[in-house]
Amino acid sequence: MALTYAEKQEVVAEVADVAGSALSAVAAEYRGLSVGQLTDLRAKARESGVYVRVVKNSLAKLAVKGTEFECMQDHLSGPLMLGFSKEDPGAAARLFRDFAKENDQLKITLGAVAGETIDAADIGKLANLPTRDEAIAQLMSVLNAPVTKLVRTFNEVPSKLVRVVNAVGQAK
Repeated sequence: MALTYAEKQEVVAEVADVAGSALSAVAAEYRGLSVGQLTDLRAKARESGVYVRVVKNSLAKLAVKGTEFECMQDHLSGPLMLGFSKEDPGAAARLFRDFAKENDQLKITLGAVAGETIDAADIGKLANLPTRDEAIAQLMSVLNAPVTKLVRTFNEVPSKLVRVVNAVGQAK
C-alpha cells in the first residue's frame, strides 16, 4: 500500500526529528530477514535506546538533510533499515553488529557519527566504544589510582617503623 503525501511528510518529520537529536546512525540491509527476526531486532532496539526504522531511501535522504547525518545521503541505496543511537553513540552499531552475528541476512552498509561517514568495515570501532556507565567507571578508576597510591605510600612509613622495631626487639 502506497503512502499518501501527508503520510510521507509525517515519516520525514519523524525521522528528521530523531536524526536531529541522535548521536550516531547506522544503515543496514535487511533483505532476507523474516518478520519475526525484524520484530526481535526492534525489541532489542527498544531495550538499548535505539530508534530503528525502515524508510524509503528518497524519504530518508529528505529526513537527514540539514542534520549531521547528511553525509549518508549519497550512500543510501537498496532496502535499508536505519538505526539512530539516542543515548549512547555505539548503541546502534552494537545492536546491528550483534544481530548480524546471529542472522547472516543483515548486512551493515555504513554508519555516521559527528558528520563523518563510517565504512561497514569500521563499524566495529564504533560498536566497541564504551557505554556511558563503562566510561564513567574507567574515569573513576583513573582518578582513584593516584589517591590510592598516596595512601599506600603514607601507610608504608609507619609499617616500616613497626617492622624495624620488631626486628630490633627480636635481635635483643
